[in-house]
Amino acid sequence: MSSFVAHRDGRPATAAELAPLAFAGYAHFTAMQVRGGRVRGLDLHLERLRSASIELFGRALPDDQVRARLRSALLAGPADVSLTATVYSPAGEFTATDLEPSLLVRTGPPASGPPGPLSLAAVEHERVLPAVKHVGEVAKTYFLRQAVARGFDDAAFVDRRGRLSEGSIWNLAFWDGAAVVWPEAEMLGGTTMAIVRRQLDRLDVPQRVQEIRLTDLPELAGAVVMNSWTPGVPVQQIASTTLPEAPFFVRMLHEAYEGEPLSAP
Repeated sequence: MSSFVAHRDGRPATAAELAPLAFAGYAHFTAMQVRGGRVRGLDLHLERLRSASIELFGRALPDDQVRARLRSALLAGPADVSLTATVYSPAGEFTATDLEPSLLVRTGPPASGPPGPLSLAAVEHERVLPAVKHVGEVAKTYFLRQAVARGFDDAAFVDRRGRLSEGSIWNLAFWDGAAVVWPEAEMLGGTTMAIVRRQLDRLDVPQRVQEIRLTDLPELAGAVVMNSWTPGVPVQQIASTTLPEAPFFVRMLHEAYEGEPLSAP
């Protein structure tokens, strides 16, 4: 099978059902790479959907129902796909009406992210509800486009306190030569980031969380971005600071990620 799908609540979505979503911004989602019908960190994806649904809608779909709808979409296409699961209210935006959330599951071609190394512009930005992976974030694409227009590949966000937080669609991770350093700031904790952190713990690799400002970058020994595509794309520059190549760091992150077991929904 080579077809990709868009399912609403476990069945093929109609154009009438999809049309309102084209104009909706009150929803949240999780994205994952599926290989051989299985995914890494399934528990993290389920927890993300559950906690975000409670935050936005005051209720969440049962995990077994979510898993059944993921399976339905995966059975309808190839074994290797990119999958996005979006939770939204049929009541739409601009209302406090309380309806049972719906789940849209969409599949597409598998992805592995850019090879890098990347150069990131630093822009001052703080996401609304940063702990929720919500839709309708015009700033992400806007700052990406602005960064590219300035000769960079993408953007990294700096909060009002001057702390690096995350990228447009990425988490940031740094290397000091001995430990993995995660930024301390309000941000979206990615599922890939969580997978890598628990596997690094298993491997007894030192990790710490600390505030990182642009002025701290010259003291660091490497940097990457990561998201559902990949556990590590090298970063060679943030703003005006050039960062060292860190092939050992990048390789370690990939090996940690690959140590996470694959499981079927």
